[in-house]
Amino acid sequence: MREKGFEVVERHIQPEELASFSECFITGTAAEVTPVAEVGDYRFKPGNISLSLMDDFAKLVRRQLQPA
Repeated sequence: MREKGFEVVERHIQPEELASFSECFITGTAAEVTPVAEVGDYRFKPGNISLSLMDDFAKLVRRQLQPA
């Protein structure tokens, strides 16, 4: 993400912050990059950030799985 110019901040978020989100995703070993559709009353659609990160992750994994 930093390579794309995004500021990366890892911290807990507060429920009231969700109202200002334009998109939401989770990351992790099993989750990879997964868009979040809703949290409680808040609904989200995958946007440019989520889709770009999902694509970049898929390309990285494919490149690492190819034989040398």
